[in-house]
Amino acid sequence: MGRKQTCCVLLFAVRNSSEKNPAASTAENSKHSKSMPKIFTPTNQIRLTNVAVVRMKKGGKRFEIACYKNKVLSWRSGAEKDLDEVLQTIAVFNNVSKGEVAKKEELQKAFGKDDVTEICKEILAKGELQVSEKERQDQLDSMFKEIATTVADKCVNPETKRPYPVSIIEKSMKDIHYSIKPHRNAKQQALDVIRLLRDTIPLERAKMRLKLALPAKEAKRLKERIAKLSSTVTEGEEWEGERLMLTCLIDPGHFREMDEIIHTETKGAGALEVLNLKEIKEGEEVLE
Repeated sequence: MGRKQTCCVLLFAVRNSSEKNPAASTAENSKHSKSMPKIFTPTNQIRLTNVAVVRMKKGGKRFEIACYKNKVLSWRSGAEKDLDEVLQTIAVFNNVSKGEVAKKEELQKAFGKDDVTEICKEILAKGELQVSEKERQDQLDSMFKEIATTVADKCVNPETKRPYPVSIIEKSMKDIHYSIKPHRNAKQQALDVIRLLRDTIPLERAKMRLKLALPAKEAKRLKERIAKLSSTVTEGEEWEGERLMLTCLIDPGHFREMDEIIHTETKGAGALEVLNLKEIKEGEEVLE
C-alpha cells in the first residue's frame, strides 16, 4: 500500500474512532480545560487609557478621577460645563492606573456622602492635576500669558487713557513676582493682578460710556445717587421733554449697581444705554 493510501486509512480510523466514542473526546477536552488557569478580573477594577488624573487626599486616603486630557482646565475656567465631556467615567478611584475603584464605605467616611457625581465635582475643583513637569510649566506659562492679555485688554494708563502692550503687563507681573494659582481661572486672577499692579504702574480699568435717561420727578434724587459712585464722571446733561439725559463714564465694576438704580428706582420709567464698552485712546502706552 502506498504512503498516500496509508495516510487516508489512518485519518479515516481516527475520525471513525472519535465518532464512535464522543465521550472519550469530551473527557479529553475537559481534562485540558481543567489544567488551564482561570482568568480572574476583580469586579472593582476599570481599565482606562489616555487619561488625565486628578488626585485628592482626604480622610487619610487617596482618591482619583479619570479625565480627558485638556478638559480639566476648561472645566475649572468655566469654558466646559458638561461633566460627561470632562470625565472618562463617572467613578472615583483609589488608583486610576490600576483600575481600582473606591468603595462606597470609603467615600462615605472621607466625604460624608456617597453621591459619586458630587464627589467627582469636588475632586475636579480641589484636586491636583497629575501632569509631567514640562506639561505643568507649559500650562502655567499659558495661563500667565492669558492673565496678562486680559489685564491689557481691560485697563489703561489713567493719565493718557491708552492701553498697555501685553509685554509690559507681563514684565510688571514678573516684577511683583506674581504666582499663578492653577485652581482659579484667568479672569479671576486678572482682577487680582489689576489691584496689585496699581502700586507699581499707573493703571485703572477702562471706563464704560453710558447714556442715562432719568424721569423729571426722580431726576434730582437719582443724579445725587449716581454722583456717589466714585468712578462716575458726568460728561454732559440736557433735558429732553420730561426726562434728564446724562452722559457719563463709569468703572465697569459699578455697571450692575448703575443698572439697578435706573431700572428699579424709576420703576421702568428710566433708561440706560451703553455707548462704549471700553473708552480708550488709539495707540499703546509706552513706559519710559
